Amino acid sequence: MRTGLITAALTLIPAAALAHTGAGDVHGFASGFAHPFGGLDHVLAMVTVGILAWQLGGRALVLVPATFVLVMAGGAALGMARLPLPLVEIGIAVSVIVLGGMVAFTGQAPLAVAVGLVGLFALFHGHAHGTEMALNADAGTYAAGFILATVLLHVAGIALGCAIGRIADSRAAYRLGGSLVALAGVALLMQTI
Repeated sequence: MRTGLITAALTLIPAAALAHTGAGDVHGFASGFAHPFGGLDHVLAMVTVGILAWQLGGRALVLVPATFVLVMAGGAALGMARLPLPLVEIGIAVSVIVLGGMVAFTGQAPLAVAVGLVGLFALFHGHAHGTEMALNADAGTYAAGFILATVLLHVAGIALGCAIGRIADSRAAYRLGGSLVALAGVALLMQTI
């Protein structure tokens, strides 16, 4: 329980809340890898996807994170092609709220619902990644960077979900952690609006 609370507290330390400033020149693998770590919105959503996958267990351990990664790559392709997607920042903030809520209250959501929602939200996250790529950057290495970072954040979430599941009252810990994530999502949404 202490580890979960410390992790949640460190995650919520004020930092650059949104990774999508549109500023700066973004190139190659290192920049792509750094992008998901550059904003609280991405970190919370991607780690929470891993926790949700752990809660659902079985095939969800692969399907939920894999869906996020694959749809995110498609969303990134749209962003790189400069094809518009409305309400990206709002979609990202809502993803944090909904994913946190799913962990807190519906850890037993049907797999199809979890995969569908995760895929929808991944589209927004991917579009943001793709839009942030500089026009003269190498799309392949940039994409490889943010995909690897996303996979690592999912693995961290699965590990955290496993750690939470090992404590005596894991249901309360999931509810607390998921509620804190959802609350952070509300704060992100308020910044976006």
